[in-house]
Amino acid sequence: METEGALRVLLLEDDATLRQRVLLPGLANFGFAAFGVETAAALRERLKQGEFDVVVLDVGLPDGNGFDIACEIHAARPDLGIVMLTGRGETPDRVRGLSVGADAYLAKPVEIELLAATLHSLARRLRGAAPAAGPQGWHLGGNGWCLVSPAGRTVALTRTERRVVERLVRTPGQLVMRDQLIAALTDDVFDFDPHRLDSLLYRLRRKVADACGEPLPLVAVHGQGYVLGEAR
Repeated sequence: METEGALRVLLLEDDATLRQRVLLPGLANFGFAAFGVETAAALRERLKQGEFDVVVLDVGLPDGNGFDIACEIHAARPDLGIVMLTGRGETPDRVRGLSVGADAYLAKPVEIELLAATLHSLARRLRGAAPAAGPQGWHLGGNGWCLVSPAGRTVALTRTERRVVERLVRTPGQLVMRDQLIAALTDDVFDFDPHRLDSLLYRLRRKVADACGEPLPLVAVHGQGYVLGEAR
């Protein structure tokens, strides 16, 4: 399964629509094993029942204050990562959130991609994982759910992006045929529009450049496929 060994995230958000329709499916699409609760009491109960790596919580809650809860979690579980996700984005609130034990403080509305990248970065710090060498320094991290640049910057990958990147990094410097990349995306290669592959890789290049400040060494070979790194 793609979520085997995934980072386990417990999300405390009292807005049911935001929690169930936006945040949880969005995190799942980036490879996280995400679980949602709507009250501080439910959060405490879930923490007793299961093992989690990171808690994502709001400030304004029906039965508590996010700052107090972050302080409580940090004191009881210093190994647990804490990300505060709230509409209160003023500097004093950010300083308060970080001072009570939060590892990151993100203001709403937040892009799922930014939240995913923050969680991957936090996971590396918590686990003390050293990056492994890869093609020209580029490699997969976060259990395969993020692309890491030679400088150590990360780009969170969606399910479809991950499948293509996995296939490319398997044979760095070698041509990967278009049919092989398409086969990584679908079981029916004959009913798949090949332009979708080109669009996906175009967006990935833009995404990597924006996040890392350096281009992904991905070369298109006209009519054949793609090469990650220098062609041999």
